[in-house]
Amino acid sequence: MKFGYRLFIFLFIFYAIVTGVYAYFAQEPVGIVALALSAGLALIIGYYFWFINRRTGGVLPEDNLQAEIADGAGELGFFSPHSWWPLPVALSATAAGVGLIIGWWLTLIAVGALLVSVLGFVLEYERPSSSSHH
Repeated sequence: MKFGYRLFIFLFIFYAIVTGVYAYFAQEPVGIVALALSAGLALIIGYYFWFINRRTGGVLPEDNLQAEIADGAGELGFFSPHSWWPLPVALSATAAGVGLIIGWWLTLIAVGALLVSVLGFVLEYERPSSSSHH
């Protein structure tokens, strides 16, 4: 796991240097932005790998040649068995995109609906505890 974050931190440094050199010699905005975004993406992935490496102690089941498949088992997370929230998220995102073609008034309405539907989707299973209201 240590190799993963070192690789991406190296890529971040490499892209940052290349961005500076490219900006100095080429002075072309699209390439500068693309290289800067590549550096940022490498930094995000490198930080994530470093954070996971620190949390897991640096040893993953994938790194152990004697590991069994069951060593990598564990809880993957909670997945909603049924939810209607993806539908309004998709419809409002589509309306926001179509609003860019039709008119800004539709985009503003759709972005408002998108914010509400994303909040509903994210907070679907967050309920206040009933004991605090007594």
